[in-house]
Amino acid sequence: MCCGTFAQTNNLSKYNVVWNSPSKNSSESMPCGGGDIGLNVWVENGDLLIYLSKSGTFDENNSLLKLGRVRVSLSSNPFKGKSFSQELVLNDGCINITGANGKQITRVNIWVDVFNPVVHIDVKSAQPEIAKVSYESWRYVNRVMKGRENNQSSWKFGAPKGTFTHADSVSFVNNAVQFYHRNSDSTVFDATVKQQGLLSVKDEMYNPLKDLTFGGILSGDNMVTAGTSTETLLKSAYGPRLYNGTPYKAWQLQSRKASITQSISVYLHTDQTGNIKQWQSGLKKLVQQTAQTSAAAKQKTIDWWRQYWQRSYIDIEPDKPQPDSLKWQIGRNYQLFRYMLGCNAYGTSPTKFNGGLFTFDPSYTDTAYSYTPDFRNWGGGLATAQNQRLVYFPMIKSGDWDLLKPQFDFYLKTLHNAELRSKVYWNHNGASFTEQIENFGLPNYAEYGTKRPVTYDKGMEYNAWLEYEWDTVFQFCLMMLDVEQYTGKNITEYLPFIESCLTFYNEHYQYLAKQRGSKALDGKGHLVLYPGSAAETYKMAYNSTTTIAALRTTLSRLLELPDHYLNADSRKKWATMLSQIPPISFAEFGGKQTIAPAQLWERVNNTETPQLYPVFPWHIYGVGKPDLQTAINTYLYDTDALKFRSSMGWKQDNIFAADLGLTDEAVRLNTLKLKNSGRRFPAFWGPGFDWTPDHNWGGSGMIGLQEMLLQTDGKKIYLFAAWPKTWNVRFKLHAPYNTTVEGIVKDGKLESLVVFPVARMADVINMLK
Repeated sequence: MCCGTFAQTNNLSKYNVVWNSPSKNSSESMPCGGGDIGLNVWVENGDLLIYLSKSGTFDENNSLLKLGRVRVSLSSNPFKGKSFSQELVLNDGCINITGANGKQITRVNIWVDVFNPVVHIDVKSAQPEIAKVSYESWRYVNRVMKGRENNQSSWKFGAPKGTFTHADSVSFVNNAVQFYHRNSDSTVFDATVKQQGLLSVKDEMYNPLKDLTFGGILSGDNMVTAGTSTETLLKSAYGPRLYNGTPYKAWQLQSRKASITQSISVYLHTDQTGNIKQWQSGLKKLVQQTAQTSAAAKQKTIDWWRQYWQRSYIDIEPDKPQPDSLKWQIGRNYQLFRYMLGCNAYGTSPTKFNGGLFTFDPSYTDTAYSYTPDFRNWGGGLATAQNQRLVYFPMIKSGDWDLLKPQFDFYLKTLHNAELRSKVYWNHNGASFTEQIENFGLPNYAEYGTKRPVTYDKGMEYNAWLEYEWDTVFQFCLMMLDVEQYTGKNITEYLPFIESCLTFYNEHYQYLAKQRGSKALDGKGHLVLYPGSAAETYKMAYNSTTTIAALRTTLSRLLELPDHYLNADSRKKWATMLSQIPPISFAEFGGKQTIAPAQLWERVNNTETPQLYPVFPWHIYGVGKPDLQTAINTYLYDTDALKFRSSMGWKQDNIFAADLGLTDEAVRLNTLKLKNSGRRFPAFWGPGFDWTPDHNWGGSGMIGLQEMLLQTDGKKIYLFAAWPKTWNVRFKLHAPYNTTVEGIVKDGKLESLVVFPVARMADVINMLK
């Protein structure tokens, strides 16, 4: 069935989030952003407030710091009147706020330039009014981090006594507020290198924290400075100088005279420079280049967002907007979360699983965390691959391949440091990427272990959860290979990374075997993958299923690349390694064969289900693939799989159910994943196991919904393998070989299907029939 293409145009507006009353606090904020900037926007007690976040703003402790808070107060108090509206306009990537107080009607448009790091706040009123704009900082003095507050940094529970967040520099410059944080000469990078015995190679290591400066300038057309105020003032026009218990200082600007328009801009700049003057020069250049081009930049930004929405979509019950319907909610929230991901399309650092760019005051997530707005649990520059993968996998089928670059660059930048680990510790080749790594490629300071036995292997994390878990990196290898398969894009720049990760496993496990005995392989010519780990759950594992599936799939996909990627010697080398990968082990429950998490293991440490990783992400088992029943048995009968089942946070049972064609389970679990969060903004899920908003919660929900609609096996495209006939849907998703699939299902029937290129229609298998 084929007809003309259809697109997500005005249909998107029904998913706009609209609030008809102001918010109580920052936990009721609304996300907005673009490029690499995220804003939390809310109106509280008549004031407009905005938290500023930007990719890559890591301080000495590797905390991901916010860039401050902006407060806008208007003399007519339009947001304290009887009429109020705040709307996230998805199609344009902006927020519109309208307030009416008596005869005064004021409209505010907030948007972020996708192509330049500039935030715009445009105010238009029916009658002239005075605007007061404040830049607010809680980092106006050094702040000691106490107890669990260190979890926001890379020190975590290993923080030296008296660790503090260094003060920013904030000042008035030419009727504007300039603010910045410049890292001191000594950072957690230096301590980590010393702790882990790598001082001999420190000078050749990548260091993202050295000389890093980030900040910007707040200015407004026709505005002048209006002084500062601190928490020592009990009351002022802005109220007490505390926000949620955190003291702050405000640098204030004010309109020269009453006006019907106010144009406020925040220019943000991040760079590693030899001195502060070089950073200031870069900021000045940004302001000069962008200050007079906002109209053109706004249209360019709107155009970007509109093409973003045309790439893909899943629109459930498109003709019946019903906010109280769970199935309508999950279609809406899929789109809202994809919007949040789109706000870091071009960041220098990947979107963090534990809040992305949209964290807010932590006590509103957990009252035990009464810290500053900089806080997030599980670190700032710290990357947890098991969590990060769920943020980035959905971008493959949504066609958002440009958004993958920050995550891929993370690994390219840190590759050499990971290779140095192998050389220094074991004198062999390959990149050793542990779980819980820093943005400089080394294990986290605390997780590495501050109380290690003297004789313990220096290359190992002394940690019951993380020891020997280094196969998670292959999921990012898979994403890189997927980009080539889906788009045909040249991935030559990623080949050294993929091959280095494989080399580590090939050489390290032969190295370990030779430490135990005279042979590098077992009696069947296979690598002995011991000690290993099946996720963080089955520890000290022998031939972990996650590792075997990762190596099998990565090697097979590498060898399937076109000839120009690998020469004959490389192909022979990787084909040999593939032949040396041991088989997956099996178990039995109630007389039914299941996939085992490993051949043997010593203990169970967490609640993941790695015995189903051959289903996702490795797609060795699934709809249309051999021995599907064994995988289904694992889902249905494995007692650990049943005990660990959940929809919360990083749990991926919803994806397993979809990939196994278990429609009822997929519906149940994906509904639990993507239904409204319980917070004012529907896609601020969490904290789950991590933090709020929980981005691996949203990402795993996106993946599950995509897999319900579309699965692939080679060139085969399976549609609706786990889609309920009672759910009407319009969708557009991507498949391998530059293929898009657009469809409409209504009342259990496929009403329209458009496959491009048309020749790929022959590969489509409609499972609604």
